[in-house]
Amino acid sequence: MSDSLLTFYSLSAILALLPIFIFILIKRKQSKPRLNLPPGNMGWPFLGETIGYLKPYSATTIGEFMEQHIARYGTIYKSKLFGEPAIVSADAGLNRFILQNEGKLFECSYPRSIGGILGKWSMLVLVGDMHRDMRVISLNFLSHARLRTHLLKEVEKQSLLVLNSWSQNSIFSAQDEAKKFTFNLMAKHIMSMDPGDIETEQLKKEYVTFMKGVVSAPLNLPGTAYRKALKSRSIILKFIEGKMEERVRRIQEGNESLEEDDLLNWVLKHSNLSTEQILDLILSLLFAGHETSSVAIALAIYFLPGSPQAIQQLREEHREIARAKKQTGEVELTWDDYKRMEFTHCVVNETLRLGNVVRFLHRKAVKDVSYKGYDIPCGWKVLPVIAAVHLDPSLFDQPQHFNPWRWQRLRQLGIPLATN
Repeated sequence: MSDSLLTFYSLSAILALLPIFIFILIKRKQSKPRLNLPPGNMGWPFLGETIGYLKPYSATTIGEFMEQHIARYGTIYKSKLFGEPAIVSADAGLNRFILQNEGKLFECSYPRSIGGILGKWSMLVLVGDMHRDMRVISLNFLSHARLRTHLLKEVEKQSLLVLNSWSQNSIFSAQDEAKKFTFNLMAKHIMSMDPGDIETEQLKKEYVTFMKGVVSAPLNLPGTAYRKALKSRSIILKFIEGKMEERVRRIQEGNESLEEDDLLNWVLKHSNLSTEQILDLILSLLFAGHETSSVAIALAIYFLPGSPQAIQQLREEHREIARAKKQTGEVELTWDDYKRMEFTHCVVNETLRLGNVVRFLHRKAVKDVSYKGYDIPCGWKVLPVIAAVHLDPSLFDQPQHFNPWRWQRLRQLGIPLATN
């Protein structure tokens, strides 16, 4: 058979099969129910709308990008962010639904660059049973009894150290001082490291470099903040591993120090985690505890001068507690004192609401989900935007106004910050 005849028969067979293939393809498409996705714009190939979404903006706003998208598409819209198709939610109901179904319909899904710098065993990137186990370990250490007996005293001690370091009529950076306080507190709580010691200051220096890389573009190139952060991460992990080896030796020799009743000791004694898992756990807790707390403290200092009445009420509340303690002869703060700081808690809640320390969360749908008529396909990224809810005028009267008293009313209604 000639080559031309063979080619002719081959083409004929392909042309004969092509209609059948097209018929099957169309039938399969027709058999699949059409998804009712929220309105939106997928943006550029691969990048999508990520650059606009991450454009810097004031903490007390939701930014121009979000305002424009909500005005155009509503509080639930589709987009392409961080290289993946995504559903963005500025809807209070959907945000609550996502968080309530954590581990059932949704799971954590942070960008790969976060896992690359925090570690594959970080609680921010773990999902499923391993995430639950890490979380249980952390919560068991931070038990209610420990908060009463250890952490509260340590918070007071570290606060006084920072306050006493200020000279009269001196100028200082609230953010730097807040970071100093929270780092010292976490270093003491996690590894019994004392503020001012050479090793504590060296670790702090590496941690600052590490943090600059966490919030930078993930470009692993010479001279970039990300590359420097990876180097600092290695130094920090080597330091923690050295502490671990020293503790293990002491435990085996029975020479434990009572002063080292910290997270590192607890994990070594009460968990079966590997060395790598312990290192990533400690680094992720140091990161989480330090960053959110220091930003919240700095924001409270920023907001309060705009509300002299709030400052006055705070003073009165704490002076009353001080007077009561003086009468009883007590010196250190107790758990009962903490519970009596009702207006202080209102100030904290309002700072977290208006300051939006955590603006949005990274989640992923693990099943096909339907909400208010919209479909959220399995595998799609889901971003609950907490800030959009906190600044929604339909939920909070004058949302741009710092008003701690609103939480007295909300508390009477039984509405905690988390549900808002």
